[in-house]
Amino acid sequence: MYTLIIDSATKVLYHCLVKDNQVIAEKYTKGQNDHAKNIVAIIDQFLKNEGITVDNLDKIICGIGPGSYTGVRMAVSVAKMMGAFKHIPVYEISTLALISSGYKGRVLATIDARRGNSFSAIYENGKLIGTEEIRNTLSFMEEKHDFVATESEYIVDPNVVINNAVLHENPHSLKPNYLQETEAERNLKNENKKND
Repeated sequence: MYTLIIDSATKVLYHCLVKDNQVIAEKYTKGQNDHAKNIVAIIDQFLKNEGITVDNLDKIICGIGPGSYTGVRMAVSVAKMMGAFKHIPVYEISTLALISSGYKGRVLATIDARRGNSFSAIYENGKLIGTEEIRNTLSFMEEKHDFVATESEYIVDPNVVINNAVLHENPHSLKPNYLQETEAERNLKNENKKND
């Protein structure tokens, strides 16, 4: 059974190809706003190196954010297209869960949300403690934790990701989780309030 894991919500583009719980290929690609040029090319290279095609994939797991608006959409779009057109089951996982998966104990997973804020959560041995939130970065750092997994420095345990991913019944409805409105949404709401 082949499982493809992809996440593009952070500064690091993550890919992993797993066959029967064994990692076949894994890549962390630090990006400079260029995930779009690499996301499909790396998948293609993984498949070619293994001598398989997309049709051989049994499962796709996609990190759905929170994180960079543009970044989150890339992995979600690729997973949706592959799942819908090739009839491959698509699973989702929080990017915060993904970046905390490679650590034991209590992990503070954090992704920059700008203006001194972070998307953050505490995970303990792969399980969410509390909720994922956006709030002041320093207040998150006060939370009790053993390790910190940041958007630019993290370790993934693909088997923990596989065990915690949730099947998304309809690939067409897979959506990013931004944890906050986009600036465009906020501007539209403000404009509508002015016009009321």
